Amino acid sequence: MLTWKDIIGPLKQTDFFKHAYAYQKEQRNLGKNVFPPEGQIFNAFVYTPLETLKVVIIGQDPYHEQGQAMGLSFSVPVGIPIPKSLHNIYKELSDDIPGFKKPNHGNLVPWARQGVLLLNTVLTVNESEANSHKGQGWELFTDEVIKAISSNCTNIVFLLWGNNAIQKASLIDSSKHLILSSAHPSPLSASRGFFGSHHFSKTNEYLISCGKRPINWQLPEFLDGSEEL
Repeated sequence: MLTWKDIIGPLKQTDFFKHAYAYQKEQRNLGKNVFPPEGQIFNAFVYTPLETLKVVIIGQDPYHEQGQAMGLSFSVPVGIPIPKSLHNIYKELSDDIPGFKKPNHGNLVPWARQGVLLLNTVLTVNESEANSHKGQGWELFTDEVIKAISSNCTNIVFLLWGNNAIQKASLIDSSKHLILSSAHPSPLSASRGFFGSHHFSKTNEYLISCGKRPINWQLPEFLDGSEEL
């Protein structure tokens, strides 16, 4: 069975991957705070093995304030305030999924463990500098990952929120997969099509129609950061 190692191993030998990885390392060596911590850059692949993959949620680049980024798009560790975009994701879930209750944290690892790949197109960022690692090679790497998923998997749901993510639709074979696109959940754009998109129920309807177990979008409550996720 194909694994992330089979896909990412060859990509690690490419010039664009080497440049992106060296760039974030250089920034750290220059004394910049780079997020997420180096050991968490590839967490999306750690928490969602390829053989469990059902859904891909594409983000842009990591959160850029202290303690937020954890290598999973839209997710923050327990104990970190829930970002505004994730507040809006929870709001849509409350309207879309019967019985969904907004959790007291923003840690999306339980989704990742069910097969939801939380993939940013750029994997690192400098503190307080959004998009600061844009154009250094990460986009080429994650584009190749998206293309490999499209080629090697079937019946995956791709959730493309906002223009940056929607541009990735050209990398995906829509005859094999479900592509759901909308405005970004950020406060600036959520009311222009993210709210009311019903992407979460549509995802589960598609997974069920393909004989797959649906995603349990409800996140457990955690009182502090010590609980095992």
